[in-house]
Amino acid sequence: MEEKKECCCEELFENTATMPCCSGRNKKRSEQEFKELINRLKRIEGQVRGLQRMLENDAYCPDIMIQVSAVNSALNSFNKLLLSKHIRSCVVEDIKAGKEETIDELVQTMQKLMK
Repeated sequence: MEEKKECCCEELFENTATMPCCSGRNKKRSEQEFKELINRLKRIEGQVRGLQRMLENDAYCPDIMIQVSAVNSALNSFNKLLLSKHIRSCVVEDIKAGKEETIDELVQTMQKLMK
């Protein structure tokens, strides 16, 4: 019997019950694209650490909620940028290669993003 290969994302997420489904595909990003995306994530990480400090310092609830909203907005902006780059590269390349199932994958992704 063939042994089931574990998802490559398992080691990245503490709670595997909420782990995203991993397609098993990879994307080689340009250095510029990688830097742009990683810098955004590092800023978001800093914002989340700030939220933790606010909570530890007994900040007023509405003040924390406003900062949570800012983190949500930053994550949404990150997602929009990543989606745009995905469509302009992966999706276009797959369609040119005749892989029209990529359109279905994109539609499913958009549906998950718009919950």
